[in-house]
Amino acid sequence: MILVSACLAGIYCRYNGGNNQVPVIVDLVEKGLAIPVCPEILGGLPTPREPVDIMQGTGCDVLAGRTKLLTESGKDVTTEFLLGADKVLQIALQHRVKFAVLKERSPSCGSSMIYNREPGYQEVRRKPVPGMGVTTALLAKNNITVFSEEQLTEKLLKEITG
Repeated sequence: MILVSACLAGIYCRYNGGNNQVPVIVDLVEKGLAIPVCPEILGGLPTPREPVDIMQGTGCDVLAGRTKLLTESGKDVTTEFLLGADKVLQIALQHRVKFAVLKERSPSCGSSMIYNREPGYQEVRRKPVPGMGVTTALLAKNNITVFSEEQLTEKLLKEITG
């Protein structure tokens, strides 16, 4: 069993109300080989919702309390992201999950790239930076390997689904 971002499974849970459906991920869920999760929904955020960025840091910095997550209008949603990440971890531990395929560039699920917000500007200035999102960082801290949908190959899928 693996975890997958719910948006990759075709569930309409993205910040803008859409999804990022990947047919092979949908197939894994339909076959009972993958569990779809959305940390932001599990943390209590609605769909749709404002875009969120990590302020000058990564998911590891959020877990350590060194930075926070803000919506586009400046609302602090760090608590919701931490709650959602913890709920995803509990699901992973309950199902003895060792691997996850999560959405790249997400403040929750990014595995190698996320967006940061630069402070001190009247308008939001976002920039892509290397790093993990909050949920990915928590999963990695608990020895669960996270891949992005951009890394998926047939060989990798066979390896992680057994």
